[in-house]
Amino acid sequence: MKSYSWFHVVLVLLLGVLVALPARGQEESKAQKKAEAQLKVLHGSVIDKSENPVPSSVIYLKNVKSQAVKTYIADESGNYRFSGLDPNVDYEIHAEHDDMTSSVRTVSSFDSRRDIEVTLKLSKKKSE
Repeated sequence: MKSYSWFHVVLVLLLGVLVALPARGQEESKAQKKAEAQLKVLHGSVIDKSENPVPSSVIYLKNVKSQAVKTYIADESGNYRFSGLDPNVDYEIHAEHDDMTSSVRTVSSFDSRRDIEVTLKLSKKKSE
């Protein structure tokens, strides 16, 4: 029977640990990717009463659970996009431009779609 020095034993143990580390990192990145795949994207456009796009509208997205509000300024085509939204939270969204506002729309956590499109129509005068 061959005798091994403590150096060889430690070396073998270290190699075993080093080989196991990348596998653990892959598991974590797979779990992270799966969690990210569950996140929702909310996008759409802002239009006026005549259904023309309204650039530079401000879109307000409120997390109903935390009451946190995110804003987005519509592009030159009146489009907006919010990504990375928690699928377990309800959101309220509306748009404003000058003295006009849209109705508040709700995006429910029960809506299982990952890609949600909502058109916001500016149809009411803002109340002061």
